[in-house]
Amino acid sequence: MKKTQIYKLFAGSLVVCSLIAVNSCKKDVQTIATVQVVNSEGEPVPGASVRLFAVPSETPPPPNELRFDTTQITNGTGKVSWDFSDLYEKGQAGFAVLDIEASKGDLAGEGIIKIEEEKTTEETITIE
Repeated sequence: MKKTQIYKLFAGSLVVCSLIAVNSCKKDVQTIATVQVVNSEGEPVPGASVRLFAVPSETPPPPNELRFDTTQITNGTGKVSWDFSDLYEKGQAGFAVLDIEASKGDLAGEGIIKIEEEKTTEETITIE
């Protein structure tokens, strides 16, 4: 009878250790926002300035206070990406909806992007 109890204890411990090992191997999925800037003909615009920002939801908004504000320059394919993985917390309902402003020379365009948690979200902005 003691051997049976030892085997059950060993089997139970093995199952628990296996579950811990499987769960610890799960990798976090990145939260990425990608914006592509194109001209009126749909061609990519390299070297365009792209600004992502969020105005506070308070009414009226506090003056000169943005919750988030960052700018990057598009690469040779007219794209720019941001990695929000460090800002996203597991269990958070939704991540962010950000305003986009893109410009190059006299051309400008704007839009919004809804960044989804643990996904790569893409948006295209046409500058005219």
